[in-house]
Amino acid sequence: MADMTEPERVRANTPAEVNWRIDQRIEENVRRYAEKPPEQIARRIWELEQEWDIERVLQAMASSISLLGIALSLTRSRRWIILPGVVLSFLLLHAIQGWCPPVPVLRRLGVRTREEIERERLALKALIGDFPRGVEE
Repeated sequence: MADMTEPERVRANTPAEVNWRIDQRIEENVRRYAEKPPEQIARRIWELEQEWDIERVLQAMASSISLLGIALSLTRSRRWIILPGVVLSFLLLHAIQGWCPPVPVLRRLGVRTREEIERERLALKALIGDFPRGVEE
C-alpha cells in the first residue's frame, strides 16, 4: 500500500458497498445535472470546489480535538493531555495506512476523497464544455 495515493488508500480501506454508494451518488448527480441549464451546473461545480474532502475533514477534526485536549489539560486535569496523543496517533496511522477509526464513519456519512469530488466536477464541466481548447483531446 506504500505506493498508493491517499485517495486510493482511503478507498482500499473503505467497505466496497460504501465506495459503491459514493460512486452511485456521483453518477446520479451527473445525470440529474445533465438536464439542468448551464448556470445551475456552474453553481454545482462551484459547490464541488468548496466541498471538504476527507483529508481536510480529518485534519480539522484532529487539530480541533487536540487543541481541546491541550486546553482541558491546562485548565481541568493533566490527564486530558492523553486526548491529543490519541488523536495525533490516529492521524499518523491515517497518513501511513490511509485508515484510522474516524474514516469508516466519515465515509458512511458520504465524505469523499478529493479524486471522487474531482470526478464529479470534471464530468459536469464536460457537460457544459468548460475546458480550454486542447484539454478535451
